[in-house]
Amino acid sequence: MRKTFVAAGVALLASYSGLACAASQETYRQLNLFGEVFEKVRADYVEEINDGEAIEAAINGMLASLDPHSSYLNAKSFRDMQVQTRGEFGGLGIEVTMENGLVKVVSPIDDTPAARAGVRANDLIIGLNGEQVLGLTLQEAVERMRGPVNSELTLTIQRQGVQKPFDVTLTRARIKVQSVRARTEGDIGYLRITSFTEQTESGLAKAVQKLKDDIGADKIKGFVLDMRNNPGGLLDQAVAVSDAFLDKGEIVSTRGRRSDDAQRYNARRGDLADGKPMIVLINGGSASASEIVAGALQDHRRAVVLGTKSFGKGSVQTIIPIPGHGALRLTTARYYTPSGRSIQAKGIEPDIEVEQAKVETSEAGTSLNLRRSEADLRGHLRNPDEPEEAPAPRQSAPKAAPKAAPKAPETSQATPPAAKDPKEAAKEAAAPKDPGKIEDYQLAYALNLLRGATLFGTKPSN
Repeated sequence: MRKTFVAAGVALLASYSGLACAASQETYRQLNLFGEVFEKVRADYVEEINDGEAIEAAINGMLASLDPHSSYLNAKSFRDMQVQTRGEFGGLGIEVTMENGLVKVVSPIDDTPAARAGVRANDLIIGLNGEQVLGLTLQEAVERMRGPVNSELTLTIQRQGVQKPFDVTLTRARIKVQSVRARTEGDIGYLRITSFTEQTESGLAKAVQKLKDDIGADKIKGFVLDMRNNPGGLLDQAVAVSDAFLDKGEIVSTRGRRSDDAQRYNARRGDLADGKPMIVLINGGSASASEIVAGALQDHRRAVVLGTKSFGKGSVQTIIPIPGHGALRLTTARYYTPSGRSIQAKGIEPDIEVEQAKVETSEAGTSLNLRRSEADLRGHLRNPDEPEEAPAPRQSAPKAAPKAAPKAPETSQATPPAAKDPKEAAKEAAAPKDPGKIEDYQLAYALNLLRGATLFGTKPSN
């Protein structure tokens, strides 16, 4: 009997081995196909090609087919990326992605040539120094936008609501990103995080301490954490910023292809803000690491999230160096907020939705403030919480039109108004009375809400 089991086990192992061998043979056959095509191109293309550039393009094509955030970094790009995460690099000062073959601005970085020239989030860059971007990879376009300090570059921009493309000439500069800025707003501390670099954690600690010194630790009524148009950055810095305001609990978890790849990041004791009320500002340009912070503070009810829905980039990219060459930027995991929700292609929904006061309309009267998000990017990762295919909407019989309600008899006595929902009442009280005269309506709203909350001795709740 035992010999029978052993024989069956050997046969089963041989079967698996045969399947693996067949799969391996098919893979090598496909690689041979690539080699044959490459040789044909080298031999018969109308012009001589650069072998290295052709292979890099093939690698980039493979990675670009996976999702919009995976790519190959050659040696120069890898060095540039390392410099950028240290918070200093040369260029224009814009965070970009690729959409439908064009370079799309995710957000300009504060106090850079791009920001000063008026480049906006969601602008499409269709030309560089008069040459079309269409046909370039994202990495090639980025490399052309970088160059010697004080050299000029003309961007051709296509903007929603503007009929014709227009040119903007920028002077390249050494971009030194101060990722955290702070200022006082009366008795409220305002903190602005523009990106998550290696300097963010230490910069935040210094900024909070400065606000306490300027206002007085016992006089601060609360903090506004502004992460609007923050394109993200380093995961460990997002964890550190969240930890700075949380005493305990999970901050974020990441889950990869295999179950043993899962990681959880938890907060340690200590709150830089000493438990004072907080409001986090986000918008459609808030992505990745900034969404991790907003989601953690929201789920733990440590802060009220205010503004508009964030970008929805809920994936983690790992930089994998390739010795002697460059590196792979490869999507290796999705991240989840403490409550277990994935924001991939969904974004963080604010607790209180507040648009900026200025609304642009077209001649037809339709709104031009249409936001783009991760879900709009071709080939984006699916949100695992969503069904793969949305079910077709059920059709129901048309309802009969409701009869008009009988007209109430006129009376000279005023009818008492219906009781308002407490949250709606708080929102109305916090709203600035004259938004037309306020440059930053969302910030003014947050400041009013914080002052109202501290007046009653309570934290703003969602």
